[in-house]
Amino acid sequence: MKGMKLGFLASHGGSNARAIIEAYKAGRLLAEPTVVISNNSNSPALAYAREEGLPHYHLSSVKYADPGDLDHAILGTLLKHGVNIVILAGYMKKIGPLMLGEYSNRILNIHPSLLPKHGGKNMFGKAVHASVLESGDTTTGVTIHLVNEEYDQGPILAQFPVPVHPSDDVDTLAARVLEQEHLSYAETINRIAQGELKLNLGNPGQS
Repeated sequence: MKGMKLGFLASHGGSNARAIIEAYKAGRLLAEPTVVISNNSNSPALAYAREEGLPHYHLSSVKYADPGDLDHAILGTLLKHGVNIVILAGYMKKIGPLMLGEYSNRILNIHPSLLPKHGGKNMFGKAVHASVLESGDTTTGVTIHLVNEEYDQGPILAQFPVPVHPSDDVDTLAARVLEQEHLSYAETINRIAQGELKLNLGNPGQS
């Protein structure tokens, strides 16, 4: 996919957004980061974008009480900056119908397990890793998938296994999976940019 311009949605630290932006700065990513949006005014992701001179916006229910208005504001901001691929980087809010329509099959999310295992509503962060440990799985991993109306139900683009060690607790497992996330997200975006991974685009003229 030529001329990829990335827009990031993050709620907290946004370490995956940072890793992707750093890959671009190092010349390892064939897609241009253009804007960072957060629903959290104190998000380190916004602070990082500010430091890097990237356009950044706090868009949340604090400013837009009506969910439809917020959906419209986020969509308008992405379009204003020419975004054609949306990257969710720890974004804790459900994507609105306007965005899902405009960016059909062009919203990517990363999940810290091998979906469909350990996915769904309320399965994020440490809850995922706790579920993996409780299950007795010897392998977990990272899934990068497209976003649709249901939590963690969109088509899977790529998966990367991560071993579960007998000595692991939630924190050690989370750290190992996050390290893989930082490598996997940029790699998968590059595969899309190079045409190795094809997106079934919902809007004509975006390929």
